[in-house]
Parts: sequence; C-alpha cells; structure tokens
Amino acid sequence: MSFLSVEHLYHCFFNRDEASLVLADITLDAEEGEFISFLGPSGCGKTTLLSAIAGLLQPLEGRVTIDGERITKPTSSIGYMLQQDYLFPWKTIKENIVTGLRITGTLNAETKARALSLLKQVGLAGVEQLYPSELSGGMRQRAALVRTLAVNPKMLLLDEPFSALDYQTKIKLEELVCTLLKQYGKTSILVTHDIEEAIAMSDRIFLLRAKPGRIARTFLVPAEIRALSPFHARQHPEFPKLFQTIWKELESLEG
Repeated sequence: MSFLSVEHLYHCFFNRDEASLVLADITLDAEEGEFISFLGPSGCGKTTLLSAIAGLLQPLEGRVTIDGERITKPTSSIGYMLQQDYLFPWKTIKENIVTGLRITGTLNAETKARALSLLKQVGLAGVEQLYPSELSGGMRQRAALVRTLAVNPKMLLLDEPFSALDYQTKIKLEELVCTLLKQYGKTSILVTHDIEEAIAMSDRIFLLRAKPGRIARTFLVPAEIRALSPFHARQHPEFPKLFQTIWKELESLEG
C-alpha cells in the first residue's frame, strides 16, 4: 500500500443557482519520502485537491488515506505551508514556532529544544526574541517552515509558499526545503504555477486539466535531475527539454 492514496475523488462547489464540478475522478498515490507536485492552469482545482488531502474539506466522493489512516478532518500528521506565513504578529518568533506544539498538547522541554534547533538549522539563530515585522519575507517563511516541521508531521503540503518572494530568495528556500525534507524523509506535495520549480523540486509531477480538474498526464523527473539540488537541477542539460515538454502540454490544456 502506498503512503498516500487518493482514490476516485470528486468535488463540487455549490451556489444558489448551480453546482460546479471542480474535481473529477482524481486517483493518485505517493510513496513515503516522495516529493510530488500539482501543476496546471488556473481553475484546475490544485488547491482544492490539496485541501481535500489535508482534510480541510470533505470531497463529494472518494477517499484520502495517509499511512493507512483515512483523512476526514485536519490532523497533526499533516503540515500545511501557504504563500503567506501567517505568523502571529504579536508573538515572538520563539513563541510562533511552538504554536503548533502548544495546540496539539505536545509542547515540552524536548519538543521545544527540537524547534529551536530547527530554527538554527534554517539559518535563523538569534532571532528568537524578534517579532515577525522585524524579519524579511524569506526569513518569515523559514520561521513558518520551522513551525510546520516542529510538530513532526508525516506529510508536508506546500501551497505556492515561495511565489511572493524574489527569485534569489525563492531559490534559496527551495534548496532549504528540499534539504530538510530529504533529511527527515517527509512525503511532500507542492502546488505551483511554476514549471521550473516543479521540475527542480519534484520526483513526479501531476499535470491537471481544468473544468473539471482531472489528471491529464504524469511526468517522472529523470533520476539525474532528482539527484541534484533545485539550483543545480536547473543547470542540467536535460532540464530545458523536460521544461519544453511540460510547457507544450500545458499550452494544449489551456488552448
């Protein structure tokens, strides 16, 4: 059995006048430690699918299973990182990174020390007593990553977490995230509009079509690219070839 299993998932959005089918017959899986991405045109249901996997919404039909557990509501076994860091502005960074531990009732000397160790690992040693407003956007996202990883989730969901950052900061954070997730063996899903980012970070890429959202094609990133960090992956001679293939496929879906 795969670590993550999504089986025949459908979802609708309703308003006063009509029902709109957003996702149709989504079936996919991921192995433990695998990094997958959802890529596709606007309106193809990428974030809706991620929300269903997180247990934030109940699909109309289908099921999501993670490590043998059916997901029907939010759980501490799933970490979620968004485009905005959502750090509490009135709390210090130290207080922010232990928020999840406090909510889940797992805050103790050991888990607190681990969170502070993670803070140093992401290059934020010495900012514990600062407030979010005193940090740059990239630093806040790193703090948000620590807060997410501090509760030791089984899987990490990333919903365009780097899209608001400048290019250099974005690449640095991609490198950091990939290093940490490989180190801790976390299964991860990235939602992105950025083809380069999807290739550089992923083992597999699921390309979705819109209206309704369906899996149009799955791309396996070549092993020689997967073995490299996101920065160096972009320099590999096979990288532009895969980029062009996905670009043309995406254009055909939008046409």
